[in-house]
Amino acid sequence: MSRLNLRLRPVVAFNVENKEHRELYARFICTGSWAGCPYTFEVDEPNGELQGTIQRKLLQYYGAKEFKLDVVDNRY
Repeated sequence: MSRLNLRLRPVVAFNVENKEHRELYARFICTGSWAGCPYTFEVDEPNGELQGTIQRKLLQYYGAKEFKLDVVDNRY
């Protein structure tokens, strides 16, 4: 194994239910950088646009909590 592989951040699917993932995204919004993030987030949408996908998931998550909605994303 090369030294570069040892320094890579693990790839993790962004989970909106995980408080740590939400906090890391909030830090990204404040700083504009993923430098402090211990993970490389991946998304499950075909267009692969990380920030837009996370924003959409957070809107669904908080909308469901605040307004008691059963949000279904059936675009794919």
